[in-house]
Amino acid sequence: MAGRKSDFTLTTLDDLFSTQEQRDDEKLSKIRDIPLEEIDDFPDHPFQVREDEDMFQLVESVKERGVITPATVRQKEDGRYELISGHRRKKACELAGFETLRCEVVDLDRDEATILMVESNFQRSQILPSEKAFAYKMRLDAMKRQAGRPKRENGVPVGHDSLTGKSRELLAAETTDSNTQIQRYVRLTNLVPELLEFVDEGKMKMRPAVELSYLDEDSQRDLVDEIDLNDCTPSHDQTIRMRKFFEEGRLTPEAIQAIMSEEKPNQREKIVLRGDRVRSLIPKTVPLNQTEEYVCKALEHYNKFLRNRAERDSR
Repeated sequence: MAGRKSDFTLTTLDDLFSTQEQRDDEKLSKIRDIPLEEIDDFPDHPFQVREDEDMFQLVESVKERGVITPATVRQKEDGRYELISGHRRKKACELAGFETLRCEVVDLDRDEATILMVESNFQRSQILPSEKAFAYKMRLDAMKRQAGRPKRENGVPVGHDSLTGKSRELLAAETTDSNTQIQRYVRLTNLVPELLEFVDEGKMKMRPAVELSYLDEDSQRDLVDEIDLNDCTPSHDQTIRMRKFFEEGRLTPEAIQAIMSEEKPNQREKIVLRGDRVRSLIPKTVPLNQTEEYVCKALEHYNKFLRNRAERDSR
């Protein structure tokens, strides 16, 4: 047994003689009602606070029962407070006419606060792609800054995860998105607001948007103009060619216009007719392979009938 190291660690005197009630009281001592005017939103907070139906329901709940779960803040050097989680609760209190917000004050540095802010807001039921994109970027940046920085408790470095890929792997292990998907989300932060809005609205898919994120701002804005003019967004294949042209120095406004003027298969208008309904209106003597010709002739005769009737009515 010689040389064997024990995993046994001594309990500190504070832990030994403190009760659960005392520890609960210590936590409660950090919860207080703070004037709303002393609370600043988190810098560059990526999550929107919408005044929608959910917000109006939250306002009614706050009016009836108050803020059940305290918001989380940290105190800044100037004495004011920085909101980490609870932006919707803060807005609800403002709309409800309250002057204070019940908060838990935590001792965190900026990077620790950023990580907690992202984690807490990921509990929302609905998150836009743009919100997730900037949230992932903020958290990855914080993780990279923490890499190699000593922990407060024991001075041991947090790790050697300075590489972006390693940070993404750690983050992917904590979320439902893969390493690759996180990388794609972060790429979206390079889009101009107009293109990012297309993604949020579902008018543009993720992969075409990622290809466009490699274009410079001028090229992206030239594309926005073409999208507005053509009333359609580019396909994945078109965005791949735009990126290739850009990397070769050939993506001029004229090139973007030429690519966008192409007809895309998924934008060709399709007319779908139920076969059983069409066949029920066609005489059985008409062969199946002549159905299209019969329908077209029938439509020609019907259009002629409508024109003649319109002429009679106009007399």
